[in-house]
Amino acid sequence: MNTVTLIYQYVLFFLPAGIANLSPVLANKIPLLNRWRTPLDFGLRFRGKRILGDHKTWRGLVFGTLLAGSTGLIIYPFIHVTNYDGAQYAFLLGSLLGLGALLGDAIESFIKRRLNVPPGKSWFPYDQIDYIIGGLLIVMPFVQLTFGSIVTIFVAYFGLHLLFAYIGFQLGLKDKPM
Repeated sequence: MNTVTLIYQYVLFFLPAGIANLSPVLANKIPLLNRWRTPLDFGLRFRGKRILGDHKTWRGLVFGTLLAGSTGLIIYPFIHVTNYDGAQYAFLLGSLLGLGALLGDAIESFIKRRLNVPPGKSWFPYDQIDYIIGGLLIVMPFVQLTFGSIVTIFVAYFGLHLLFAYIGFQLGLKDKPM
């Protein structure tokens, strides 16, 4: 495989995590789902502060994980950087990438609360890489990734995150461009 094709393959491989990272904003715009706002931390506190805050919900976690799994079902038959072995594997791998991305974001939110960064306030560059780290860590036991593929995913998705955050801001889906 030539370099451009390989980069394209790794960008596609990680797409379920990128979709999951966008999904809470989308879920918030779906009226039926918008009613389901239960925080992941159920409002609990740790050392006097909310564990995660109101922005991390079960709605976002479940919707994002399922959307990522569905994305895996659609794209994995067309890429060749995994040992693709059927629909169950594609859905599971996509779901794991999505779950990892959203858990990475939740862990970063926990750290932000401990450091007194207000909810919803940008924390550059950690807000842009938390989902990448989470997604990669959760799939590493199942997929062999080279150092080059990890760097490719990091660079591509860091840039894509900035681009889509700006587009979301321009479309009125986000309050701030970053």
